[in-house]
Amino acid sequence: MNGADLLCQTLLANDVNLCFANPGTSEMHFVAALDRTADMRCVLGLSEIVVTGAADGFARMAEKPAATLLHLGPGLANGLSNLHNARRASTPILNVVGDHATYHLPYDAPLASDIESLARPVSRWVGRAETADSVAVRTAEALAATRDGAEGHVSTLIFPADSAWSAVSGGVRPVRNKPAGARPPARENIEAACAALGDGAPVLLILGSDAMRSRALELGAIIAQATGATVLSENASRRIERGAGRVPLPRVPYPVDAAVSMLAPFRTAILVGATDPVAFFAYPGKRSRMLPDDCRIITAATLAEDPLLALEMIADGVVPAGRRPAPTLAPFELPPAPQGRITADTLGAAVAREMPEGTILVNEAITGGEPFSRYSMRARPHDVLGLTGGAIGCGIPLATGAALACPDRKVVTLQADGSGFYSLQGLWTQARERLDVVTVILANRRYAILRYELANVGAGAPGVNASRMLDIDDPAPDWVSLSKGMGVEATRVETAEALSDALASAMKRRGPVLIEAIMD
Repeated sequence: MNGADLLCQTLLANDVNLCFANPGTSEMHFVAALDRTADMRCVLGLSEIVVTGAADGFARMAEKPAATLLHLGPGLANGLSNLHNARRASTPILNVVGDHATYHLPYDAPLASDIESLARPVSRWVGRAETADSVAVRTAEALAATRDGAEGHVSTLIFPADSAWSAVSGGVRPVRNKPAGARPPARENIEAACAALGDGAPVLLILGSDAMRSRALELGAIIAQATGATVLSENASRRIERGAGRVPLPRVPYPVDAAVSMLAPFRTAILVGATDPVAFFAYPGKRSRMLPDDCRIITAATLAEDPLLALEMIADGVVPAGRRPAPTLAPFELPPAPQGRITADTLGAAVAREMPEGTILVNEAITGGEPFSRYSMRARPHDVLGLTGGAIGCGIPLATGAALACPDRKVVTLQADGSGFYSLQGLWTQARERLDVVTVILANRRYAILRYELANVGAGAPGVNASRMLDIDDPAPDWVSLSKGMGVEATRVETAEALSDALASAMKRRGPVLIEAIMD
């Protein structure tokens, strides 16, 4: 047994049985070891942004760490944007990054780089398996670091080539690490939250992290109904359970002015698995922090603490269990069949009408996703995975990983065309793995979010040069051809009626499909 075999066995011993990979020469012994490990599934991504994004989507839905295999520093660097999103989503991921053999490093070969420095901004744990014998212990340490109570993290294990090919000493075996459970919230913070909810002043309850599941949402609604508090979700949440029979929860708005206006009345905010809301960017003359300066923050549950338990404890403190009001749940009510041009509104209505119960909806629609969020509150029950870190290019990879984690569920991706180009190679992985994903491209042929931001920062209307950086219509992309070139069946639609028909057809069969929706 060599170090690469030991790494595979240690991953399996810790219930990590899928590896998203884009390997190179320094990882070939690990590739060979994977060939000898029948229980380890390997999924190839044609670019590292797909590999890391798919790992994020898999871990969010599988609720256990995902593994990646990346080639040296440049390979890791190519995947950093979606590792940034994974860090913001508190997703547990173990990156295995190959490196030159230890004795080769002093020669500064062309691909040599400072992998540690590249990994640290997105990783809680960074370490090296310097010898074959150290592989099991270091892998177990890395996997342990991907979990801190309820919070997930990214770990990066650097794996020199000679640690992979060298034989393991007799007696060295895989090391299993028992994941730490979610920590209970601090009693004093729960008591402070209950006191604030009982003093009659306007109180805001912000939910995030795992407080976006059905039971937690119901408890949030019960607390709000019993005390008069207002409950919102964070603007970007890693996984939300939404639809009929669930609590329809509005979120903190993205636009600064709307958020500041909404949050202005509150002088106390209780955070449950959430953080103090701030603007995505600085804007001239506008606030960075969206809550009022004199708003008191009570953190009832940190990201590492159990948010469901925190809500149970708060509910117990403000209303006895036998007197709890029934939470108001969303009824099942689909929007009317959309007609005419494809707009953000008609597209959102069409998707909400056609997606089946249990759908996993990946939303990277950017500027076009808000109508869907509104319509989906009363659609069939589903999960939503969002863009947590703001680094675009996550949609297609997230859907790829989610489909691998939940092969019995339909996955639908609302994908803005501009950000879709960052990671369209993920369509090839969907085709190769025969994944049940429907990708809807919102083809407005521009970076619409950047046009919005140009005005928002006060930079004026776009001229010729600015427009050439914001529009992608010359030449107009052909997503149907691109998709078919990746092995995914595709069609183009230009009316809401045609979009509904295409969606209905795609929902009735398995396998990857792309629909290019031409929008005004």
